[in-house]
Amino acid sequence: MGAGIAHAFVLAGAHVTVVERDDESADAALARVRRSLVASVDRGATTEHADALAARIAAGVELGDLADAGLVIEAVPEDAALKIDALTRAEAVLRPGAALATNTSSISVDELGAALTRPGRFFGMHFFNPVPASALVELVRGAATDGALVEQARGWVRALGKTPVVVADAPGFASSRLGVALGLEAIRMLEDGVASAEDIDAAMTLGYRHPVGPLRLTDLVGLDVRLGIAEYLARELGPRFEPPPLLRRMVAEGRLGRKTGEGFYLWEAE
Repeated sequence: MGAGIAHAFVLAGAHVTVVERDDESADAALARVRRSLVASVDRGATTEHADALAARIAAGVELGDLADAGLVIEAVPEDAALKIDALTRAEAVLRPGAALATNTSSISVDELGAALTRPGRFFGMHFFNPVPASALVELVRGAATDGALVEQARGWVRALGKTPVVVADAPGFASSRLGVALGLEAIRMLEDGVASAEDIDAAMTLGYRHPVGPLRLTDLVGLDVRLGIAEYLARELGPRFEPPPLLRRMVAEGRLGRKTGEGFYLWEAE
């Protein structure tokens, strides 16, 4: 997700710095973003030369490299403690007027913001995978988030060529809450032998004009990610979000979707 977010901002004309946990990860992230930028040039998604785009992306391991940033987006895994650690360390190096965002898909923005000294400059900026191709960014307004910051964030999203929707901080926000509910029911249907994965997905893509079926989407998101969100929503909203045994079993077996080559579908190595 971090690489995709970086790609989108570079393509929109921003100068982007990616901070990773170690040099190897930083080098890999930089290479991944540069490859995706070249692919955008090849597809005709931009008229800029690949070298000009690459000149606007840097990667390292020092949070101090973010000191002059106007916006910092945290995109670590979906774990509250991990996110709070990343956010508090980032906030410590930022100038007071800078904005800080979390790319969480379900964790409470108020819970994360409570650990910060400037919660008014903090909000949720939920991107969707794959970021360069997605049309939506969900902006999550915490109780302490400055209203002017939300309007500024709308402008950032539009500059990326995407559409912003603004939601209040609530478990699962709007997109994850609805999307996970559909995905969990599709898994239960597969588990109960109602239909094959392909036919369940076809029912939604052809019958309801969804761009991708709920099981294929779960593979794209990652079964482990979906499981974590479902467990969180079950704790917050009740048993209707309890993960099906099939989802737990597949995660335990390491069948996590596209990133492992197998989930509800088989995927070729990228």
